[in-house]
Amino acid sequence: MKRTTDYGWERFSALPLADKAECFARPDGMPFHTIFAQQFGRGALDRLCDAATQIRAIAKTRAGMEFLQGQLFHKRAMIYFTQPSSRTFLSFLSACQILGLRTGEVRDASVSSEFKGESREDSIRTFSSYFDLIVMRTREKGLAEKMAWALSRSRRPVPIINAGSGKDQHPTQALLDVYTLRRSFERRGGLRGLTVVYVGDLARGRTVRSLSQLLANYEGIRHVFVAPAQLAIGEDVLASLRAAGQECVVSDDMAKWLPEADAVYMTRIQDEWDESRGESARIDTSRFKIGLDQMRLMKPGAILMHPLPRRDEIAPEVDSDPRAMYWRQVRNGMWMRAALIASTFDRLSRIDKYYRDNL
Repeated sequence: MKRTTDYGWERFSALPLADKAECFARPDGMPFHTIFAQQFGRGALDRLCDAATQIRAIAKTRAGMEFLQGQLFHKRAMIYFTQPSSRTFLSFLSACQILGLRTGEVRDASVSSEFKGESREDSIRTFSSYFDLIVMRTREKGLAEKMAWALSRSRRPVPIINAGSGKDQHPTQALLDVYTLRRSFERRGGLRGLTVVYVGDLARGRTVRSLSQLLANYEGIRHVFVAPAQLAIGEDVLASLRAAGQECVVSDDMAKWLPEADAVYMTRIQDEWDESRGESARIDTSRFKIGLDQMRLMKPGAILMHPLPRRDEIAPEVDSDPRAMYWRQVRNGMWMRAALIASTFDRLSRIDKYYRDNL
């Protein structure tokens, strides 16, 4: 098994993702660090989805919640978010509380030693002295991966969970999205053969990059990427999916594909990444919005998803449609992140036994 200690950073950073995934894995194949979507094969996805459902059921009783909170009561987690977030932050905080972890947080670098000039790498190494898990969200491309490599080589390896890294990956959002899809289609044949239509800012949307990679674990998925030309999906994503035998379509015609969709994954325009002021505002996005008229084009059994936050790409009137799944995604995220944290500390077998013995 490959180990990070076998590589300096320059050599490690140039490795294929499959080799990096092996370095970041535990002996049982589940991730020790969770950095990118390609770490999760079909077996790992099934195990985490099952665990999320088990934790959800166990937490319904007082005895079950006491059991869950006893799993990691002796552990501490640092939630280190230097990129603005409320939803993902609270989702991870709630997941930690479900499992009994005590938490610390930094949500503004100006109140940390970074304000004095300390590097983020040194800040994270400091946190690893106090905490047993670091959940991090950052604008900085590759920082989560570099710190996972560094902490794997330290005397006290501490796992890192990437809660959003630059424009590259958002693996835990993708995990909860797969969980939402699985729950939505579990009585209708599962995820095999679905047509998934991704809409919006696909060039800069890290959620789409991660979700499409996870869905490559399922047979017969047709990925339809719908966006203005300026915000089209990257060629690297298309190449990776096609290499995995997945069908990919690139289009700028949302109305054409809505009737074909089993799942529509809407995204907002990510103008926080604009290189020049007002750059995104000059792009015509009027054809890439969902209202009641667009919902009428969709199948009765299709679902509408969104990683949130939204702006005006989904009209509020759509919220009452039973096919709108984005609020369920929010709640699913808490359970899936609890399952991932439990897996990180090798607690899934205990949870599975409790579930089988008591429910």
